[in-house]
Amino acid sequence: MAIDRRSLLLGTLAFVGAAPMRGALAMGASDIAYVSAARRADGSYTVLLLRADGSVLREVPLSGRGHDIAIHRPSNKVAVFARRPGAFAVAFDLATTRQPVVFTPGEGRHYFGHGSFSQDGRVLYASENDIESGDGVIGIYDVASGFKKIGEHPSYGTGPHEIMLLADGKTIAVGNGGLDTVPDAGRENLNVDTMEPSLAFVDRESGKLIAKHTMTGDLQSLSIRHVTQDATGLVWFGAQWEGSPSETPQLVGSAGVDRALKLIEPQAKGGSDLKGYIGAMAVSADGRYIAASAPKAGHVLYVDTTTATVVGQSNLKDVCGIAPEGQQDFAASSGFGVVRYETARASTITEHELQDISFDNHLRRVG
Repeated sequence: MAIDRRSLLLGTLAFVGAAPMRGALAMGASDIAYVSAARRADGSYTVLLLRADGSVLREVPLSGRGHDIAIHRPSNKVAVFARRPGAFAVAFDLATTRQPVVFTPGEGRHYFGHGSFSQDGRVLYASENDIESGDGVIGIYDVASGFKKIGEHPSYGTGPHEIMLLADGKTIAVGNGGLDTVPDAGRENLNVDTMEPSLAFVDRESGKLIAKHTMTGDLQSLSIRHVTQDATGLVWFGAQWEGSPSETPQLVGSAGVDRALKLIEPQAKGGSDLKGYIGAMAVSADGRYIAASAPKAGHVLYVDTTTATVVGQSNLKDVCGIAPEGQQDFAASSGFGVVRYETARASTITEHELQDISFDNHLRRVG
């Protein structure tokens, strides 16, 4: 198939519908516990603002599929990104029902579905693709100017997926999946045989590369996709295996600026039990436990960061969204409308099911 790297399919451009946000601010932004993109039974897309009990407080209609959410709680700002290779993002305020702001990555770019605010909330960073060159970039947006794009940093790799500003407020961790995509090919990966996944650490102000760790050898096909940070500052990643299913390695690991990539200790059930795919990562509020969802397998894997070993594994069909709840507990959401609260030892606390709702890949805690 001939690929025109400069063209953008019309289908990748989606915008917030003219319909107003559903729901009222009867109780205020403080009652919003979680945010997630979702699909309704009629095929429409939306962003759901949920109470702690899993019920819907408000929603923001979308005309295209959303993916992940960046939240800056001090300013109540939220930004939702289109699913890869989409070319729209939507920003709104948790505390008001004003019309959302729609912004795009600009000509020759598309989003990978993730972003992160600066600590002061003045800047938003987004993982993007330079479609013509195939190079990953970090888009930079000025919040006060209506999320106007004001610059870019290199991601120092191909296919940057999740990016996050680390606790130091200065460093952006980038999960470079190593996979080249273009809108004309949809979600097809174009370079599986030559992919170079990496975890890069980038200075948010200068854009300079601080450190980069690359998957090599037998792990070259392990695409780093999602990242989170524990209490010690170590970055944990979840990956997607693009090699032979019979050779699937562990899919969860960690690294630091001065620490090389290291996968968790082998378990009786490893990456193959997770169907080769981690869909989301989260860290407990106290920073000790990592949760990694595996939607294709219907599992959530819990890892103790102090030992780098698995301490629990729960079962929930089509689970993907994962977020902290309490000090060492988690909330998980599924494509079947389930919101479940469970411990890091995989014990269910409570479970709720929303009718006619399919949660998308990511669930984010407000606060």
